[in-house]
Amino acid sequence: MMSISVIIPVYNCERFVAEAIRSVQAQVSVPAESIEIIAIDDGSTDRSAEVLREFGDTIRHAHQPNGGIASARNCGIAMATGELLAFLDADDRWTPEKLALQVAALEADPNLDAVFGHVRQFYSETLPEEQRPRLAAEVMPGHLASAMLVRRSRFDAVGGFDDRLRGAEFIDWLTQARERGLKMAMLPEVVLERRIHDSNTGRRERERVASDYLRVVRAALQRRREGQEATS
Repeated sequence: MMSISVIIPVYNCERFVAEAIRSVQAQVSVPAESIEIIAIDDGSTDRSAEVLREFGDTIRHAHQPNGGIASARNCGIAMATGELLAFLDADDRWTPEKLALQVAALEADPNLDAVFGHVRQFYSETLPEEQRPRLAAEVMPGHLASAMLVRRSRFDAVGGFDDRLRGAEFIDWLTQARERGLKMAMLPEVVLERRIHDSNTGRRERERVASDYLRVVRAALQRRREGQEATS
Protein backbone atom coordinates (compact mmCIF):
# COMPACT_ATOMS: atom_id res chain seq x y z
CA MET A 1 0.00 0.00 0.00
CA MET A 2 1.35 3.39 -1.00
CA SER A 3 1.72 5.94 1.79
CA ILE A 4 -0.73 8.85 1.81
CA SER A 5 -0.42 12.34 3.25
CA VAL A 6 -3.75 14.03 3.93
CA ILE A 7 -3.50 17.80 4.30
CA ILE A 8 -6.26 19.72 6.09
CA PRO A 9 -6.08 23.54 6.09
CA VAL A 10 -7.97 24.96 9.07
CA TYR A 11 -9.23 28.50 9.55
CA ASN A 12 -11.82 29.26 12.24
CA CYS A 13 -13.43 25.88 11.82
CA GLU A 14 -13.82 24.66 15.39
CA ARG A 15 -17.37 23.49 14.65
CA PHE A 16 -16.43 21.07 11.88
CA VAL A 17 -12.74 20.16 11.85
CA ALA A 18 -13.02 17.23 14.27
CA GLU A 19 -15.60 15.60 12.00
CA ALA A 20 -13.32 16.13 9.00
CA ILE A 21 -10.39 14.46 10.77
CA ARG A 22 -12.53 11.57 11.97
CA SER A 23 -13.71 10.98 8.41
CA VAL A 24 -10.07 10.40 7.42
CA GLN A 25 -9.46 8.15 10.39
CA ALA A 26 -12.57 6.14 9.48
CA GLN A 27 -11.33 5.16 6.01
CA VAL A 28 -11.92 1.47 5.26
CA SER A 29 -9.59 -1.02 3.55
CA VAL A 30 -6.61 1.33 3.95
CA PRO A 31 -4.18 0.61 6.81
CA ALA A 32 -4.17 3.44 9.33
CA GLU A 33 -0.37 3.32 9.44
CA SER A 34 -0.22 4.26 5.75
CA ILE A 35 -2.17 7.51 6.32
CA GLU A 36 -0.47 10.64 7.60
CA ILE A 37 -2.86 13.44 8.65
CA ILE A 38 -1.41 16.96 8.61
CA ALA A 39 -3.59 19.85 9.83
CA ILE A 40 -2.41 23.42 9.30
CA ASP A 41 -4.00 26.06 11.53
CA ASP A 42 -4.04 29.11 9.28
CA GLY A 43 -4.11 31.77 11.98
CA SER A 44 -7.47 30.79 13.48
CA THR A 45 -8.91 33.05 16.16
CA ASP A 46 -11.43 30.52 17.50
CA ARG A 47 -10.83 27.15 19.26
CA SER A 48 -9.57 25.37 16.14
CA ALA A 49 -6.04 24.96 17.51
CA GLU A 50 -7.40 23.51 20.74
CA VAL A 51 -9.50 21.00 18.81
CA LEU A 52 -6.44 19.90 16.85
CA ARG A 53 -4.44 19.38 20.04
CA GLU A 54 -7.15 17.07 21.34
CA PHE A 55 -6.19 14.55 18.65
CA GLY A 56 -2.75 14.19 20.24
CA ASP A 57 -0.15 12.34 18.24
CA THR A 58 -2.73 10.74 15.92
CA ILE A 59 -2.23 13.75 13.65
CA ARG A 60 0.54 16.21 12.87
CA HIS A 61 -0.33 19.87 13.06
CA ALA A 62 1.31 23.24 12.68
CA HIS A 63 0.32 26.89 13.03
CA GLN A 64 1.01 29.75 10.64
CA PRO A 65 -0.17 33.36 10.36
CA ASN A 66 -3.27 33.65 8.22
CA GLY A 67 -2.23 33.33 4.59
CA GLY A 68 -5.20 31.66 2.95
CA ILE A 69 -6.02 28.11 1.94
CA ALA A 70 -3.34 27.87 -0.76
CA SER A 71 -0.63 28.94 1.68
CA ALA A 72 -1.88 26.48 4.31
CA ARG A 73 -1.96 23.62 1.82
CA ASN A 74 1.56 24.46 0.65
CA CYS A 75 2.73 24.40 4.27
CA GLY A 76 1.23 20.95 4.69
CA ILE A 77 2.78 19.73 1.45
CA ALA A 78 6.21 20.81 2.71
CA MET A 79 5.66 18.62 5.79
CA ALA A 80 4.24 15.64 3.88
CA THR A 81 6.15 12.37 3.50
CA GLY A 82 3.59 10.29 1.58
CA GLU A 83 3.86 8.95 -1.96
CA LEU A 84 0.31 10.20 -2.56
CA LEU A 85 -1.24 13.55 -1.64
CA ALA A 86 -4.83 14.15 -0.61
CA PHE A 87 -6.55 17.29 0.61
CA LEU A 88 -9.61 17.86 2.75
CA ASP A 89 -11.18 21.18 3.66
CA ALA A 90 -11.84 21.40 7.39
CA ASP A 91 -15.59 21.91 6.96
CA ASP A 92 -16.12 18.90 4.67
CA ARG A 93 -15.86 15.14 5.14
CA TRP A 94 -14.92 12.06 3.15
CA THR A 95 -17.03 8.99 2.56
CA PRO A 96 -15.49 5.88 4.21
CA GLU A 97 -14.39 4.31 0.89
CA LYS A 98 -12.78 7.43 -0.57
CA LEU A 99 -9.12 6.48 -0.31
CA ALA A 100 -9.64 2.77 -0.98
CA LEU A 101 -11.43 3.47 -4.26
CA GLN A 102 -8.86 5.98 -5.44
CA VAL A 103 -5.81 3.97 -4.40
CA ALA A 104 -7.24 0.97 -6.28
CA ALA A 105 -7.61 3.12 -9.41
CA LEU A 106 -4.01 4.33 -9.20
CA GLU A 107 -2.67 0.83 -8.58
CA ALA A 108 -4.65 -0.52 -11.54
CA ASP A 109 -3.13 2.05 -13.93
CA PRO A 110 0.51 3.04 -13.34
CA ASN A 111 0.10 5.80 -15.93
CA LEU A 112 -2.73 7.46 -14.03
CA ASP A 113 -1.51 10.56 -12.21
CA ALA A 114 -4.57 11.70 -10.28
CA VAL A 115 -8.06 10.41 -9.58
CA PHE A 116 -11.21 12.28 -8.56
CA GLY A 117 -14.66 11.21 -7.44
CA HIS A 118 -18.13 12.65 -7.17
CA VAL A 119 -19.20 15.09 -4.46
CA ARG A 120 -22.46 15.28 -2.55
CA GLN A 121 -23.46 18.66 -1.16
CA PHE A 122 -25.43 19.04 2.06
CA TYR A 123 -26.62 21.86 4.28
CA SER A 124 -25.09 22.38 7.70
CA GLU A 125 -27.50 22.24 10.61
CA THR A 126 -26.17 25.67 11.57
CA LEU A 127 -27.44 27.31 8.37
CA PRO A 128 -30.93 28.83 8.80
CA GLU A 129 -33.58 27.76 6.28
CA GLU A 130 -33.93 31.28 4.89
CA GLN A 131 -30.20 31.38 4.06
CA ARG A 132 -30.09 28.10 2.19
CA PRO A 133 -29.57 28.69 -1.54
CA ARG A 134 -30.99 26.22 -3.99
CA LEU A 135 -28.35 23.58 -4.73
CA ALA A 136 -27.45 23.36 -8.41
CA ALA A 137 -27.13 19.59 -7.96
CA GLU A 138 -26.92 17.40 -4.90
CA VAL A 139 -24.34 15.08 -6.51
CA MET A 140 -21.86 16.15 -9.18
CA PRO A 141 -18.37 15.36 -10.51
CA GLY A 142 -15.88 16.62 -7.93
CA HIS A 143 -13.24 18.71 -9.64
CA LEU A 144 -12.13 19.84 -6.20
CA ALA A 145 -8.95 19.45 -4.18
CA SER A 146 -10.84 17.54 -1.49
CA ALA A 147 -12.06 14.99 -4.04
CA MET A 148 -8.60 14.27 -5.50
CA LEU A 149 -5.83 11.76 -4.81
CA VAL A 150 -2.61 12.51 -6.71
CA ARG A 151 0.83 11.02 -6.98
CA ARG A 152 3.26 13.28 -5.13
CA SER A 153 5.81 13.20 -7.92
CA ARG A 154 3.25 14.36 -10.47
CA PHE A 155 1.88 17.03 -8.16
CA ASP A 156 5.40 18.40 -7.73
CA ALA A 157 5.86 18.45 -11.51
CA VAL A 158 3.04 21.01 -11.67
CA GLY A 159 4.03 22.84 -8.51
CA GLY A 160 2.25 24.11 -5.41
CA PHE A 161 -0.83 26.28 -5.13
CA ASP A 162 -0.66 29.99 -5.97
CA ASP A 163 -1.03 31.65 -2.56
CA ARG A 164 -2.03 34.94 -4.18
CA LEU A 165 -5.39 33.32 -4.96
CA ARG A 166 -8.01 32.94 -2.24
CA GLY A 167 -10.83 31.29 -4.14
CA ALA A 168 -9.55 29.83 -7.40
CA GLU A 169 -6.26 28.28 -6.33
CA PHE A 170 -7.30 24.73 -7.19
CA ILE A 171 -8.79 25.58 -10.59
CA ASP A 172 -5.50 27.30 -11.35
CA TRP A 173 -3.53 24.19 -10.34
CA LEU A 174 -5.88 21.86 -12.25
CA THR A 175 -5.64 23.99 -15.38
CA GLN A 176 -1.85 23.82 -15.30
CA ALA A 177 -1.95 20.07 -14.60
CA ARG A 178 -4.05 19.56 -17.72
CA GLU A 179 -1.71 21.75 -19.74
CA ARG A 180 1.18 19.55 -18.64
CA GLY A 181 -0.69 16.45 -19.78
CA LEU A 182 -1.35 14.79 -16.42
CA LYS A 183 -3.60 11.78 -16.84
CA MET A 184 -6.65 12.08 -14.60
CA ALA A 185 -9.77 9.97 -14.01
CA MET A 186 -13.18 10.60 -12.46
CA LEU A 187 -14.73 7.78 -10.41
CA PRO A 188 -18.54 7.42 -10.45
CA GLU A 189 -18.72 7.00 -6.67
CA VAL A 190 -19.26 9.82 -4.17
CA VAL A 191 -16.01 10.35 -2.27
CA LEU A 192 -16.65 13.76 -0.71
CA GLU A 193 -19.49 15.35 1.22
CA ARG A 194 -19.29 19.13 0.92
CA ARG A 195 -20.94 21.16 3.64
CA ILE A 196 -22.83 24.33 2.73
CA HIS A 197 -22.77 26.70 5.71
CA ASP A 198 -22.71 30.35 6.64
CA SER A 199 -18.91 30.66 6.53
CA ASN A 200 -18.05 29.05 3.16
CA THR A 201 -15.34 31.04 1.41
CA GLY A 202 -17.46 31.48 -1.70
CA ARG A 203 -20.25 32.97 0.38
CA ARG A 204 -17.94 35.25 2.40
CA GLU A 205 -15.78 36.57 -0.41
CA ARG A 206 -17.85 36.47 -3.61
CA GLU A 207 -16.14 39.46 -5.23
CA ARG A 208 -12.62 38.24 -4.38
CA VAL A 209 -13.39 34.74 -5.65
CA ALA A 210 -14.84 36.09 -8.91
CA SER A 211 -11.76 38.26 -9.40
CA ASP A 212 -9.45 35.31 -8.79
CA TYR A 213 -11.30 33.14 -11.34
CA LEU A 214 -10.89 35.89 -13.93
CA ARG A 215 -7.19 36.09 -13.08
CA VAL A 216 -6.82 32.33 -13.60
CA VAL A 217 -8.56 32.48 -16.99
CA ARG A 218 -6.34 35.35 -18.14
CA ALA A 219 -3.18 33.52 -17.02
CA ALA A 220 -4.23 30.37 -18.88
CA LEU A 221 -4.90 32.36 -22.07
CA GLN A 222 -1.51 34.05 -21.74
CA ARG A 223 0.28 30.70 -21.39
CA ARG A 224 -1.57 29.42 -24.45
CA ARG A 225 -0.55 32.45 -26.52
CA GLU A 226 3.06 32.11 -25.40
CA GLY A 227 3.01 28.44 -26.31
CA GLN A 228 1.61 29.15 -29.76
CA GLU A 229 4.21 31.83 -30.38
CA ALA A 230 7.00 29.48 -29.30
CA THR A 231 5.92 26.85 -31.82
CA SER A 232 5.17 29.22 -34.70
